[in-house]
Amino acid sequence: METWLIELANGIGKMFLNPLLYWAIILVVLVGAKRIKNERNNFGLKVFDIFSEWKGTWAISLVTGLILSLFSLGIGLVFSYETVLLLSIVIILLSIIIRFTMLSASYTIGATYLILLFMPFILENQSFTDNNLFSTTNFTGLTILLGLFLIVEAIVMVRVTRNETYPQVGLGQRGKWIGQHHLKRACIIPFFVLIPTGTISSFAPFWPYFSLGGETYSLLLIPFLIGFDHVVKGNLPQIAGRRIARSISILGVIVLLLSIGSIFVSWLSLIASIIAILGREYISYRHRVYDKERSPYFYTNEKGVKVLAVIPGTPADRLNILVGETIIKVNGIKINAVSEFYQALQASKASFKLELLDDSGEVRFLQSALYQGDHHELGIIFSDNQYSKEPIHAGSLG
Repeated sequence: METWLIELANGIGKMFLNPLLYWAIILVVLVGAKRIKNERNNFGLKVFDIFSEWKGTWAISLVTGLILSLFSLGIGLVFSYETVLLLSIVIILLSIIIRFTMLSASYTIGATYLILLFMPFILENQSFTDNNLFSTTNFTGLTILLGLFLIVEAIVMVRVTRNETYPQVGLGQRGKWIGQHHLKRACIIPFFVLIPTGTISSFAPFWPYFSLGGETYSLLLIPFLIGFDHVVKGNLPQIAGRRIARSISILGVIVLLLSIGSIFVSWLSLIASIIAILGREYISYRHRVYDKERSPYFYTNEKGVKVLAVIPGTPADRLNILVGETIIKVNGIKINAVSEFYQALQASKASFKLELLDDSGEVRFLQSALYQGDHHELGIIFSDNQYSKEPIHAGSLG
């Protein structure tokens, strides 16, 4: 027990030597700053704070990390330092564009797998480093993690609530303002794996099951980074997210089953990695095609004005006004444009009344007092935007 506790402390300390941990924090800040710049350009104000893409993921990170650690250590997943370092480098390179699009485990672990597969052949033709640097690789263990992290990605996506996606506006094909949302999140999941050489020795004949030939082991805490970014304009982003997450979870199960099969037939791990990469790309492609074929969801019509976003901490947020609802009356006055919304809102200085259409077309009524310091527009963002300095046309929207 003392040996395990010492290695546990050492493993946590080693995490702070991994450049991926610091890059993940920098990436979240850069993505948030870029988004805020776009929000100010589109709406004249900041909608969400700079860490919003990361916020709300801590609980699932810790719980998932604990479960994965128990699983990894329980069956004895062993990876070399070189494999962990290469994985960290691949994640950094795939996110250097300051987007979360390529942070699915399909791309990060899948690309790492393929690099490790061909690395011995590459090293044979050079004299700068040891030819045996990547001679021992736990390919089955990598694909098991790939399948598990795909399932985690789906869970994170499903947990994104209705008012937690990021709005953008642009000019549609007919010259009208239309809105869209970025369904995106980043999540750091720390989990323990075994590394060859250390003070931990085998405690059972079957452990570690996925050994690299060593006799003693140490612990390493890996700050694994996952993320996604999908553009949605033809539906509620929450509905689109559930559809995408369902496909990703199915893909994760298929990859996991193939990776388990690779314990007995080694080349199945390669099939699992290729299916993971192609499958994830197909899921994204299918979403883009499906979304493009649908009419824009966030636009002003004859029924009223549709809510594109709600600023956190404002009266609209307190009243639980939801993205995608349509405001049809303000203070008893029927509205069909954003300018009419503002005019009707100014008719009463002390309080306001709203009539909205929910998803099923039913009318719901909201009423509240206006307090000092409240957002003068209730904190509601509309697609019929009047602040944008550099309009984006439908061809480049997203």
